[in-house]
Amino acid sequence: MINPRTPVLVGSGQITQKIDNLSEAKDPIDLMRDSSVLAINDTTVSDLSNHIDSVVTIRFIFDSGAGARPPFSIFKNPPKSLADRLGIKNAKTFYGPTGGNTPQYLINIMAEKISQGESDVVLLSGSECFSSMRKASKQGIKTGWGEDSGGQRIDLGFEKPGGTDNEMKHGIAMPVNVYPLFETAIRGRMGHSIEKHQKYLGELFSPFTKIAKEHPNAWFPIERSANEISTVTEANRYIGYPYTKYMNAIMEVDQASSLIMMSEEKANHFSIPNEKRIYLHGCGDINEVWNVTERPELHKSKAIRLMGEKAFEMSGWDIDQIDFLDLYSCFPSMVELGREALDIGRNDSRDLTVTGGLPYFGGAGNNYVTHSIATLMDKLREKPGSKGLCTSNGWFATKHGIGLYSNEPYEGDWKREDPKNYQNDIDLMTKPEVDEKPSGDGKIETYTVANGRNGPNLGIVIGRLDSTNARFIAVTKKESDLEYLISQECLGRDCSVNQLEGGYSIVNIK
Repeated sequence: MINPRTPVLVGSGQITQKIDNLSEAKDPIDLMRDSSVLAINDTTVSDLSNHIDSVVTIRFIFDSGAGARPPFSIFKNPPKSLADRLGIKNAKTFYGPTGGNTPQYLINIMAEKISQGESDVVLLSGSECFSSMRKASKQGIKTGWGEDSGGQRIDLGFEKPGGTDNEMKHGIAMPVNVYPLFETAIRGRMGHSIEKHQKYLGELFSPFTKIAKEHPNAWFPIERSANEISTVTEANRYIGYPYTKYMNAIMEVDQASSLIMMSEEKANHFSIPNEKRIYLHGCGDINEVWNVTERPELHKSKAIRLMGEKAFEMSGWDIDQIDFLDLYSCFPSMVELGREALDIGRNDSRDLTVTGGLPYFGGAGNNYVTHSIATLMDKLREKPGSKGLCTSNGWFATKHGIGLYSNEPYEGDWKREDPKNYQNDIDLMTKPEVDEKPSGDGKIETYTVANGRNGPNLGIVIGRLDSTNARFIAVTKKESDLEYLISQECLGRDCSVNQLEGGYSIVNIK
């Protein structure tokens, strides 16, 4: 029997804006409005806007984390602005936190509110206009976007820097510098040579491009071969070694997506067809050991594993029953961390994405996963009795979310386990000592080289001191070291580290 308070997804809509004339570009609120109209229409309830009691939006990338503000105005209350443009009156407005995990996190929270009778009909929406914003910035054009719609929004979650001051000072500030560190550690775990692993990375991501080619909302609907992805060329230079450009999430997109969720009781009241209904059978939210240099292992994720166990326990399913997967894919290492933690074999025949992933479908800031869930809904509707899994991720493989979905109803009392119940298992893990002023000989644990348009410019090394086994992070700009890090095997290699004025740790490769 289905409990009347069971949360159910009943509508979805996606929009991609590709436009050259900036005067015709819609702002991010209008893109959310357009995708929300599609989601409302998808429910078959023509006057649904009159019944939405909660409007939830994903935090814009320009409201997230550190960095310079863009040259345009900021929306003060995005969910209220969206509600106003849709004519939604008296709805509660919620704004999500920073992180690509946010869409699943918000679905989990709002599903809980529905199950507890705090909400009946929820609109969740997100958008990014980063492509138009960058074009405007480059051309010195003021978009005029932004408004203060008034009202009181409720900020969900929390805001916290992605790393320590010491980490950020040494390159752990932008994802393009950090995920390659995980990749090199994963290569070590797999026992691959540099050449074998580069080939493997192309083979991992080539199937993603094939799926993106078929997705009507993909930013790059272009199928690429494994060799094309893995081979360094003028058009496909290294970004953060060993990642080429074609292995990186593409943030400069204009995309929006929206979802409608309500109680089973309301779905029955509105006579929403059963074939439209998608149920959240299992969910979880968890944080990894927050600071990268404090993580016990850099090649695997105990947090994703534990979160997955909780979600599957809630659903009563196992991983082999899943028909459709969408593993968060900002970079190859994120796919690999998720696949390993969820026990999806390397030779598993199932596709690892339903959209084509962030490098090819588009990495719409914090909002990518709203697109993946919307696409997952389409897949599940097309195949009665099927099951789907979606993972999400924020910061540096730091904040994780998971959702297990099906068009089969959830029976019994829907209840989300409080993430605090299992977060302690991660927080209490034994962490390595981190020496922020390292000096002496050591060994390289993992490494990357950040590249600009003119070639390599910064080597980042995480290692262990021989004298104390304490972990350190250090950098090098020495041309010979940069060339060596890119061309030679440096895992486990001897090095030395010393301090420069300003607290910078400099590594020398031996």
